[in-house]
Amino acid sequence: MASSNSSSFPHGARDGIFLKAQEPAPLRCKPVQSLPDVCPKEPTGEGRGLCAGPSVVPEHDRWTVYSSKVNLPAALNDPRLAKRESDFFTKTWGLDFAEAEVMPSFCLPNITREHFGLYVQEMLQRERIHERCKTICPIKEDVDAISSMTTNHDKPRAELEKVPKIFMKPDFALEDPATFNAVLPWSHFNSAGGKSSRDVSSSKLLQEKMSHYLDVVEVSIAQQISLRSEAFFHAMSSQHELQDRLQETQCAVAVLRSRTTAIDRVMCQGPLQALRIALTRSNCVKLHNKLKLMAAVHQTQPTVQLLLSTSEFVGALELISTTKEVLQQELQGIHSFRHLGSQLCELEKLIDKMMVEDFSMYVRGDMSRSLREEPQVLEKERLESLVFGLLRQRKLDFLDTYSDEIMVSAKAIVAQCVAEALVHIEGIDSEVVTKFAEQMRVMTFPQWFQLLKNIFESFLLFLQRIKATLNIIRNVVLEVQLSGQKRVPGDLGSESQTRESQAHSPLLLQGEAELAYLTHEGLFISDALNEVQQQVRDHNQDPVTSSRGQQSQAEALGCDSTSEVVETPVGREPSLMPGETTMPTELELKRIMTNIQDLLYSASDISHDRCVKVLTARAKDGSLERLSAAEFVCLSQVVEAFAKDTDELCGRHSVSLRGALQSQANRFVHRFHDERKNKLSLLLDNERWKQAEVPAEFQDLVNSIADGRITLPERKIPDLEERKPAEFLLVDGQKYAVVGTVLLLIRIFLEYCQCVNDIPSIATDMLTRLSDLLKHFNSRSCQLVLGAGALQVVGLKTITTKNLALASRCLQLVVHYIPIIRAHFETKLQSKQFSILRHFDHITKDYNDHIAEVSAKLVAIMDSLFEKVLSKYEVKAPMPSLCFRNVCKQMAKMHEAIYELLPEEQTQMLFLRINGSFKMHLKRQLARLGVINDGGPQHGLVVVDVAFYTENIQGLKSLEHLDLNMAEIWEQKR
Repeated sequence: MASSNSSSFPHGARDGIFLKAQEPAPLRCKPVQSLPDVCPKEPTGEGRGLCAGPSVVPEHDRWTVYSSKVNLPAALNDPRLAKRESDFFTKTWGLDFAEAEVMPSFCLPNITREHFGLYVQEMLQRERIHERCKTICPIKEDVDAISSMTTNHDKPRAELEKVPKIFMKPDFALEDPATFNAVLPWSHFNSAGGKSSRDVSSSKLLQEKMSHYLDVVEVSIAQQISLRSEAFFHAMSSQHELQDRLQETQCAVAVLRSRTTAIDRVMCQGPLQALRIALTRSNCVKLHNKLKLMAAVHQTQPTVQLLLSTSEFVGALELISTTKEVLQQELQGIHSFRHLGSQLCELEKLIDKMMVEDFSMYVRGDMSRSLREEPQVLEKERLESLVFGLLRQRKLDFLDTYSDEIMVSAKAIVAQCVAEALVHIEGIDSEVVTKFAEQMRVMTFPQWFQLLKNIFESFLLFLQRIKATLNIIRNVVLEVQLSGQKRVPGDLGSESQTRESQAHSPLLLQGEAELAYLTHEGLFISDALNEVQQQVRDHNQDPVTSSRGQQSQAEALGCDSTSEVVETPVGREPSLMPGETTMPTELELKRIMTNIQDLLYSASDISHDRCVKVLTARAKDGSLERLSAAEFVCLSQVVEAFAKDTDELCGRHSVSLRGALQSQANRFVHRFHDERKNKLSLLLDNERWKQAEVPAEFQDLVNSIADGRITLPERKIPDLEERKPAEFLLVDGQKYAVVGTVLLLIRIFLEYCQCVNDIPSIATDMLTRLSDLLKHFNSRSCQLVLGAGALQVVGLKTITTKNLALASRCLQLVVHYIPIIRAHFETKLQSKQFSILRHFDHITKDYNDHIAEVSAKLVAIMDSLFEKVLSKYEVKAPMPSLCFRNVCKQMAKMHEAIYELLPEEQTQMLFLRINGSFKMHLKRQLARLGVINDGGPQHGLVVVDVAFYTENIQGLKSLEHLDLNMAEIWEQKR
């Protein structure tokens, strides 16, 4: 069947309808698998043979078309797939053969559905129109074919439907009695006795019916086969074309094998052998370098021990770090060095402990030596080496050790100073008085004060030494922070100079530099340099060989190119590379710098705290409160000087010592104020309010205040001729008649001002206490004079006008000095403290009110006299009357009492007020007597008395031009 139809199809057609359209292969790439030889070899019937060239597939059996055991009908009748043409391969080789993926071509672009997007959009509208037209107007041939096919199929289908449905069931089985009885109904033609002619005819009829059913089914099957004949013919044509293509492929593969064999023989075997030899030589060079590196690494532990014996911790750590780096990179996996890494780690931990212990010993040794011993920094190089090693190992807590030693040393300084002071003091048994606080309290103030100054001096030297040491540590940290190599200068200096002297050698590679560094102290350096010099000579004689050797060394060292190896400077220290990962980070270095500064601040605070303990130990029994003003001022100056020196030295404003001094100053001010207030109270209670003489020293004191010196003058050696005391105190050209208490009050507030000058920190407290003192003087003097308290306290018989005038003048003197005191305190206060100056305004107002009350009291005394005398006045002869004579007499006494005490202006103002009171009482008495200004006898008598009064008053000193205006005593005429 295949041979009869094979001539009707062209075998070479590639674009016809007889070829199966290949589906585009997916883009996934799988490894190409060789086809298994599933068919055994059979002898060929023809003389066709294949090329004997090399095979790209396994050549254990050669396969031919005659080796196939699958015939074409078997391939065509495979019911598994609808597409029969692919069954030829899938029948024997499996379904995966036809689905094998093909490697996509790298020369063709990857075409996706997006590349046809524009075309699909353009043709979409046309396709819709075409489909709509096909639906509306179907093609005539299609209609006829459909109608004929329907007609041809309807008739067999009708006959096929006559076949009983039981034969079409999938579970049809004749062994089933029910099915058997349904197909062969023997009950219809079986008689009770046996067979009859009717039964025979019925069986024949049944047989014919069955035959008819078979014919109908066969016809239907034949019709179905005829409908699929085109697929059979297509499969045959595909088979012939496949055979042709396989033959062409066989020829191409044979040619490819022959060419590949020739290429392998001519171009590959020789060069590959050369590459193998070069690789072998390169491996030998690498092995030699490895052996040299192993020899150097083998000397690591002895070299580390040698370095540790000389306290070269940094060099030992660098050597260990470089050796570990070499073990991890260059010598990784070498069995003989399997334990060296852990040994080096243990050795590194041991070095860490040694460095920490050595640093502790260094700090203790530095702190325990004498403070006045030079130099300030002990063994600078050793300190730098230790700090760099600790930083390299990230032992960043070494400053805590230094801080602990600072605390211990600060305590020892105080104990040592106390012990040294007790040696020079007699009368204090250190065995009986064992505690330092008790020993200090037993000392006199000069002895304790000298001890305190010695402690201050010792702590200043102590802080200077700490600052110098911390500066060295800070410089090392800065060098690590700023240096790219993070290495302290001076380590392994001789070895660096040796390598720098060989910098002109272009073939001294990084490997040799590492070797030279690893063999510290010159153990293998000479051999390495001799080998390098030999390489230089070989390079000068044979440049080609030298370049090859250089390339081999570059390969052995893992370099990318020889140029990179040559450009590597000899002076570069590759041993720093492993250490870079162990160095502190930038953030940690900044934190260390901050800790260094904080440590200096802490040292300053510790020093101040120890001094505070010395101060409080002395003040425990209240001895500092009982100091004189001069002694406390000396103490305050010394403490303030020490605080300023530490502030400048450490850059830290420590407050503990100043706070302790302020606390003692507050107690001192309290006692200072209480003493002077009690003293002032005693003076006032014993004051008889009589004018006192003014000694010369008080006049000098007042003169110094006028010159702007608000301080107590120094005591002068008394002159041979003592100056006599003055009657009045001259202040700015005015005379002040004062009592002795006021003179002492002036000295007292100057003492307050002097304390503020010496101890500025107590200015606010001293101002408050001085305000209280001034208020106390005002209130107490008011009680004694205006309140007549002096009658009971001192025993005065009466408070005279002279006492009142003298009290008023004393108050005026204090008011005069209040602005001066205020201005002085204002210079000692900060701007935010100016609000407390309002106390002086209140005090000034109180004093002025008191002065006004004294003046009113003087007027009230005369007013009561006028009321008493003028109430008995009668207008009758003789003239002047006795009443007016008494009034003039009393006013003359008043003038005599206050004239020398009060200034002229105040005297005139006082007598004007007294005269006004006299006119009021006289006018009232004349109105009572009915005397009017009518020119009568009574009027004339009164005029005589008034003239007598005016003449007497104006005859007094400083009252000559006083306008009495006596015309106001008469009422206006009605």
